[in-house]
Amino acid sequence: MALNETHDAGLQSWLASANTGKSDFPIQNLPFAVFRRKSGNEAFRGGVAIGDQVLDMAAVRDAKVLAGDVQAQVEAAAASQLNALMAMSPAQWSALRLALSRALRAGAKEEAALKACLVPQSEVEYTVPVQVGDYTDFYTSVHHATNVGKLFRPTNPLMENYKWVPIGYHGRASSIRISGVDFKRPSGQLKAPDADPVLKPCNRLDYELEMGIYAGAGNPWGDAIGIEDAENHIFGLCLLNDWSARDVQAWEYQPLGPFLSKNFATSISPWIVTLEALEPYRTAFTRPAEDPQPLPYLSSAANSRRGALDVQLSVAIQTEKMRAAGQAAEQITQTSYRHAYWTMAQLVAHHTVNGCDLQPGDLMGTGTLSGPTAAEAGALLEITEGGKKPLSLSNGESRTFLLDGDAVVFTGWCEKPGAARIGFGECRATVLPARQV
Repeated sequence: MALNETHDAGLQSWLASANTGKSDFPIQNLPFAVFRRKSGNEAFRGGVAIGDQVLDMAAVRDAKVLAGDVQAQVEAAAASQLNALMAMSPAQWSALRLALSRALRAGAKEEAALKACLVPQSEVEYTVPVQVGDYTDFYTSVHHATNVGKLFRPTNPLMENYKWVPIGYHGRASSIRISGVDFKRPSGQLKAPDADPVLKPCNRLDYELEMGIYAGAGNPWGDAIGIEDAENHIFGLCLLNDWSARDVQAWEYQPLGPFLSKNFATSISPWIVTLEALEPYRTAFTRPAEDPQPLPYLSSAANSRRGALDVQLSVAIQTEKMRAAGQAAEQITQTSYRHAYWTMAQLVAHHTVNGCDLQPGDLMGTGTLSGPTAAEAGALLEITEGGKKPLSLSNGESRTFLLDGDAVVFTGWCEKPGAARIGFGECRATVLPARQV
């Protein structure tokens, strides 16, 4: 990917709501989702965000508004699942983005035809935009790994392998849900000291601030994706909340890692921001000189020069009491994806180095993206030091872990001088009471 005319910070759309400078969805973004109107029984179909509207790609397809050389991409972008679009090449993705950008610019001849294809975002609902065949969750923040490790191993928080290998585990694709879908508090085996385990609802429920990485075209089984080619196999990114039952996790995770503590729910934001849209926010990937440097299959000049992304990320909590009082969610964390210890290209290269075959639409979580300071912690486990230091909220409430009725809201955005601000929307869900066990 490279900077091109679609990134020009001076571009304006004929849709005024895209030109405010505050919208997540200016013409420089153009992310993808799958949606339908809330009322009625419409079919889900693909859409593109512009300002406060969704450009209905099925309507664009039917109206044949865009040039014929991108009709295959338009057809794929209009589908009820975006796997076929993700299976295309970066050149095809880029051609569709360019066609959309030109048609949505102020003065474009397509304005009248595309206006008829707009649906207000306030009137739509979303669904998971792809058939997620597999979901892998990584552990890419050295700050998160260190903070959590200190709770159990104060003098030796990081495991020996952490700085050598991108650690990950395979999660449960079937329980991935779109933002706005609430979930019941999970149950599992809990064990108190000097007592036998019991089955009961989790009482140490946590969130994890992550980004999700959608795979593009896959690789043949048995072949590896080299780091130089890895980003050609990434379609785009979303926000991801890897909900975690910490007390269930503490009892079950040895020797094979998380199981019921992670597989009950994973929330994702509806909008997929393409890798091309994120190009202006690239930054260098570096390692402290005293740390082990990545093995050759995890290293390239391009990855070192521009492999990291400066995506700003925030966490906010809205308790039931706040909601009843009409109070908005309160921000408790702000950090950046740039602090990750491993880049997205390194994750793809490592995931496939043994011949594992990725498929279009596979999802990879970054792991909790904590930054280097306490204000940048990406989970309550870190903020409260395992529940020992409650988090105080401005309305007088406090939290060690999440209570029923708590909503957790993630937001993400990119901004820098000389580039347009773009965003990811939000990833939100509310904790409901557990079912009886």
